[in-house]
Amino acid sequence: MVRIETSPEDLAGMQVAEGILTARGGMTSHAAVVARGMGKCCVSGAGALNINYKNKTVEVDGQVFKEGDYISLNGTTGEIYEGKVETQEAEVSGDFSKLMELADKYTKLQVRTNADTPHDATVARNFGAVGIGLCRTEHMFFEGDKIKAMREMILSEDAEGRKKALEKILPYQQEDFKGIFKAMDGCPVTVRLLDPPLHEFVPHDEKGQQEMADTMGVSVDYIRQRVESLCEHNPMLGHRGCRLGNTYPEITQMQTLAILGAALELKKEGVTVLPEIMVPLTGILYEFKEQEKVIRDEAEKLFAEKGDRIDYKVGTMIEIPRAALTADRIASSAEFFSFGTNDLTQMTFGYSRDDIASFLPIYLEKKILKVDPFQVLDQNGVGQLVRMATEKGRAIRPDLKCGICGEHGGEPSSVKFYHKVGLNYVSCSPYRVPIARLAAAQAAIEE
Repeated sequence: MVRIETSPEDLAGMQVAEGILTARGGMTSHAAVVARGMGKCCVSGAGALNINYKNKTVEVDGQVFKEGDYISLNGTTGEIYEGKVETQEAEVSGDFSKLMELADKYTKLQVRTNADTPHDATVARNFGAVGIGLCRTEHMFFEGDKIKAMREMILSEDAEGRKKALEKILPYQQEDFKGIFKAMDGCPVTVRLLDPPLHEFVPHDEKGQQEMADTMGVSVDYIRQRVESLCEHNPMLGHRGCRLGNTYPEITQMQTLAILGAALELKKEGVTVLPEIMVPLTGILYEFKEQEKVIRDEAEKLFAEKGDRIDYKVGTMIEIPRAALTADRIASSAEFFSFGTNDLTQMTFGYSRDDIASFLPIYLEKKILKVDPFQVLDQNGVGQLVRMATEKGRAIRPDLKCGICGEHGGEPSSVKFYHKVGLNYVSCSPYRVPIARLAAAQAAIEE
């Protein structure tokens, strides 16, 4: 699959592709993060590519490749080869399992996984993950009728219209959570509430807009105007994360019902569910408190209706520098912190995760940067925010659970830093779980 860059809308294509190649992006771009979770080969940020969607061609150095031509990717080196290079599946040797058993004997830092599907959760659990540190709910909306209902919710002009569409989404979300919770029976699962800006879900092509106009019984002009109104100059810093939940609380209400409703159903089946609901992009204590109130109120209504209840936690993702600076205030309400170091790195450096490839090679060559800060944690800057937030949070709430769910959770030197800081766990893509377990054991031995 070759794209200029990917978005959640490309998820179905990414699932069936053997490899993913993008012209823009980097270590923590959408393509890289999703491919890593799927265990697929990916090269992102190949800026020399000239991709023409209309003609379905890729041109590089004067050579043109058409749809159907073979190319091969080396996800380790970032090299792209002309033609088909034969590959074979990697095999796990007997020594590997012995090494993992030895690692578990010494490790103190737990290793969870970032997983959005029962398959990913199962893969990670087989690799030794002891929970899910990040379950992204947005990836659940791009299958079948789910995306139609999601678009209907976004394009509705009032709260009543949004609620009607969310009623259609609720059973889908609940079934998705049931599958993940069942796969992680007895292990904690941290579910992040809806995070991306809404423009990522709406149709930008004429055919898709006509389809939504027919579905909703409105004019194409209305749909086009609504889509255009969602456009933001800098969506990464715009209407997303907890800002969505605070302006459209009905979204948080629906997701709370789906998470806890699934947990209650599985409780009857004898499955042990340990849900942790995570509010994304908190920067102000009152942003979190507003979301927490919606979650708690909706939970109590559900428990009263079902005549049963289940224990759950409400916490937040620390990915904005201000949240780290005011962690003591946020910990007065939040029951856990999960450091989203992808965005925390982006906002601390002021480097775009998707555009850093345009100058990173020069910075590395000139030794302005020693390493890509999205691959290896910047311990002197971003790392100090993690340390400070953990210390300030636990000063208010001594039992505060702290983890990290950014891509640094699978990088050995970063894992060792998290051990020293005293985090409870790291969370990484399923196929990076073994290296994280090994690094955690080495960190304990090196103390």
